[in-house]
This record gives sequence, structure tokens and C-alpha cells, in this order.
Amino acid sequence: MSKHVMKLIVVLLAIALTVSVALCGIAYFDYPGVFDQDAIPLGLDLSGGSLLVFEADTKESPSADDMNAVISMMRSRLDTLGYTEAAVTKSGEKRIQIEIPEISDPGEASAKLGATAVLTFRNADGDIVLDGDDIAGAKAQYGPTSSVSGKYEHYVSVTLTSAAVSKFSAATTAAAAQSASKKNYISIMLDENVISQPYVSETITSSDIMISGSFDEAGASYLAGVIAAGRLPFALKEIQAQSLSPQLGESALTSSLIAGGIGVILVMLFMMLVYKMPGFVTSIALLEYTAIVAILLVMFRINLSLSGIAGIVLSIGMAVDANCVIFERIKEELRLGRSVPTAVTGGFKRAFTAILDSNITTLIACFVLYFFGTGFILSFAQTLFIGVVVSMFSAIVITRSLLKLAVKLKFNQSRYFGVKREEAAK
Repeated sequence: MSKHVMKLIVVLLAIALTVSVALCGIAYFDYPGVFDQDAIPLGLDLSGGSLLVFEADTKESPSADDMNAVISMMRSRLDTLGYTEAAVTKSGEKRIQIEIPEISDPGEASAKLGATAVLTFRNADGDIVLDGDDIAGAKAQYGPTSSVSGKYEHYVSVTLTSAAVSKFSAATTAAAAQSASKKNYISIMLDENVISQPYVSETITSSDIMISGSFDEAGASYLAGVIAAGRLPFALKEIQAQSLSPQLGESALTSSLIAGGIGVILVMLFMMLVYKMPGFVTSIALLEYTAIVAILLVMFRINLSLSGIAGIVLSIGMAVDANCVIFERIKEELRLGRSVPTAVTGGFKRAFTAILDSNITTLIACFVLYFFGTGFILSFAQTLFIGVVVSMFSAIVITRSLLKLAVKLKFNQSRYFGVKREEAAK
């Protein structure tokens, strides 16, 4: 068996493994396949969710800046919790409407969001030590929490404002002195609900604080998100909470997947008909492309809505388009009388700039949509970004490797590339 055949077998096995992981997951690591339940969170239009309406608990109407600040904080909390498909909108002068996908129980949605709550840090006596205005930032991290043990665990890193350092130093000094009575803790509270209660062993004089404990990744992310969102400018009261049925439902998702599958099959047949052997190579690369996209969607827990599916379909079209550009350049090289190996190398070289430019412009659009868009637009931007990056990898690496291996395996005649012998001789 030649080394080229061995390379081809290795590449095909790698592709088969990727497809298997995408479909079935990895049981040993508890990694789900794309069709496993809850592997990919669905958007509000496909899964339904909860509708929450809050009203500013103030006598006078709050200012536009305060309302925008609350909307921004709620948006930040939702993003941290992974509900990027959630919609936060202003309703009238004092009300905010929030639609959260996946959570059918409105009470659960309200509890997770902590929408009505005001953030405070309090000592064992209930006195407020810090509030949201004292927090400069917070993020979940994973690493050693003790220089002695060196144990790695999830924790929350909180950064205080410069004005808050002295207040927190005094509070931790007082708390540490009460270790004998077990009152050496600082409670982090949303209204009257304790969300975390870390114990203090020594005075903290730094602006950087570490909150550690029995956190898992989700727990650390939630606490970091709530703290980072800060204190609301005013309290909110919940005036409406109800479940939302899917706008489109499971049937729409099934129909979209079936339509997408049929479209991919038709594209494969077209490519093989027009481009012969390169079209067959593209079909294999397209399977690998689809598998990688599916793995990334599961890995990063991308909320999938119909707009997100549209982004995936669009990126598939771009992946095929890139291959078409490459193959047309190869055919041009063959018609100029180049040998097949030379034509393949030249075709990829000539097409690279055009493919790179088109994908970069699309990525720029994705960044704009991601940073300025919300809800369904965000889902479209995320899936399109992933699809475009993977399509470049598929066209430049996978297709190129398979095509060069095919040429070395004696598929080195122009007719295999859809060019007749008399055309190649010109």
C-alpha cells in the first residue's frame, strides 16, 4: 500500500471521526451529539419561553438614561447566563419587557435573572458594606485559589472601585475578627436573597477580590454576571409573568433541517456533475464542514433560532462558492496547457486572494451585527461567523489536501476536472 493511499485513509478516518463526534458526541467526556436533547439551546421562536414585565418602583417616571441603564444591565445578566436570544425592550415610560427562551416557568426565569433585585454586600449584622456602584467589574475564572494547595477550581474575580477599597478593607477587618463566633462572612445579596456568602479569613486591602467556594462553571458565571451588572438605578416590581408558546415550533425546525439536508444533497450532486472529481472532493469536505460547525455550536452553546439557521445555510453557500472559484481557476490553468498538478497549485494560489477578501468583508459585517445587534440578529451573526471561519478552513485546507492526494493517486487527467482533452491542449 502506497503512502498516498495511507494518507487518504487517515484523512477519511479523521473526517469520519469528526462526523461521528458531531452526531453522537463523546460519552466518556459527557459531550452530547448535535441531536441530543438540550445539546443546542433553541431560540424563543423555536422553543418558547417566558415573558416577564417589570415596572419601575418609583413615584415619578425614571429618566431615559436610567431606563437605558436598567435595560443594559438586564441584557448583561442575560448574556452572562447564556440567553443571548432573550429580548429586553422598553414598554412605556416605566416598564421593561423581557422575553427569555427555553425557560417555560416564569418564576424560574425571574429567579435566574434577579431582575427586581438591588445588589448589596452586607456584613453578618446586615449592614450594607458595598453596593453596585462600588463594583468596577467581575468575571468567572478557573485556576488555583490558594498558593499553598495549588488546587484548581472555579471562582469569581471582583474588581472594586478605588473609593470602595478602604470601605471593604474596614469591613473585612471587622469580619475576620469574628471568626470565633462564625460571623466572619460577607453576604452578597439581591434584595433580601443571599446569592453567595463567602467567609473572610483576613483583611483585604486590594481592589481585586477572589470569591471561591464550591462553584461549578455555571455557578461562577452566574455570580460574576450578577455582580458585574451592578446595582439597578431603581427597584423593579414584577407586574406580569407568563409562559410563551413557540412561535414556530418544533415542526418549523424539522422542516428547516429537512430543507437544509435536501439542499446540501442537491448541491453535492451539482458539484459532482459540473466539476467531476473536484466536485466529489467538495462533497466530502462539505460533510466535514457541517460536522465542525455542529461541534462548535454544541461546544459554545450557541442559541439557535431560524435566523441562526439562515446564517448556517448562508455560510454553506459561501463554502461551496469558494470551492467553485478554486475549481474554475484550476480549469483555466488546464486550458492554458498546464499539467494537472501545476494547475491545482496555481488554481488555489490564484483563488486565495479573492476568497480571503470576500470572507474578511463578511466577518467585518458579522462583528458589526454581533456588537450592535440583539436577539435574533445576534444569533445570525454568531452562526454566520462560525460558518465563514470554518468554510475558509474547509476550502483552503480540507479541499486542497484531498484534491492533491487525488492527483497523486493517478486522478491527474484534465477530464477528471471537467475539461476536455482538446480544451486542455489549446
